[in-house]
Amino acid sequence: MIDFTKFNSLISLTTYFNTEDICKQTIIESRWADGDIICPYCGKHHCKTAKNGRYHCTHCNKYFSCLVGTIFENTKTPLTKWFVAMYLISSHKKGISSCQLARDIAISQKTAWHMLHKIRALFSQSDAEGFDGTVECDEVYIGGREKWKHKSMRTPHTQGRSTKTKTPVFGMAKRDVFINAKGEEEPMSYVHAFVVENTNKDTLLPIIGQFVVDGSRVITDELNSYNGLSELGYTHEVVCHGSDEYVKDDIFTNGIEGFWSHFRRMITGCYHDVSDAHLQSYIDEAVYRWNTRKASQTERFIDMFNKSIGLVRKWSEIRVGLMAA
Repeated sequence: MIDFTKFNSLISLTTYFNTEDICKQTIIESRWADGDIICPYCGKHHCKTAKNGRYHCTHCNKYFSCLVGTIFENTKTPLTKWFVAMYLISSHKKGISSCQLARDIAISQKTAWHMLHKIRALFSQSDAEGFDGTVECDEVYIGGREKWKHKSMRTPHTQGRSTKTKTPVFGMAKRDVFINAKGEEEPMSYVHAFVVENTNKDTLLPIIGQFVVDGSRVITDELNSYNGLSELGYTHEVVCHGSDEYVKDDIFTNGIEGFWSHFRRMITGCYHDVSDAHLQSYIDEAVYRWNTRKASQTERFIDMFNKSIGLVRKWSEIRVGLMAA
């Protein structure tokens, strides 16, 4: 098995993954570490190796390569460029645009855009990772900057929580701790965030009920949509932003608001603008970066590589020891 922990820089990565054969062999060793080749079509074990280097399933009689069932399937872009792209995407704090990626690895902007969206698909949030303990909830509105438009082109009555020109996004942040390499505890928060149709009670409470464990402590602002959390079995505490109250002992929503600030900077500084059709994928990317911000570049690349071939880990498990196991 290859030791991924040695790839602590782009130079070390490109020096090792310099041919297609090395990239494919790494995928094979990581995907089928015990040598038991599993058919991606029917799930049969112990498939045979054909003369052309592909694999043959004697059960469904299909031939396949090590790329079938991964994000690299049917790609015409060299794997060496895919690996560099994953490393660049995982190491940039606020992401990388398709134009910049195209320049960095010498491909077209259209190809880079498709590669980025394929990789963003790896960041999709899991319903299995629920929150407990203390959870902060808040909502934000993306887009709709009417002040930059000419007065004749502005949409009336778009202030505040209007969704005429803005898209509402709802987020939850679990307060937690992170064990660093020295064995010390550091404050940490994990986030879930989703595009929502609106911020009404009937929309937000079911999401909280799905992701937050019963009996948890939920902290929100004074939005009326959160009324009823106590009846659902949560300990509901409120910080009144309308009264210029932002911190009351340990009652605050600064954690989730910090994530919103990071997300806005990512959009403004890197992508400049995103469409509603792809907004959730950009949110998933921002959530992944936030939840793995304590991880090193190496750890993030290892996790992205594992996701690319179908091996999924929880955010809290993105540690060198677990990834190398």
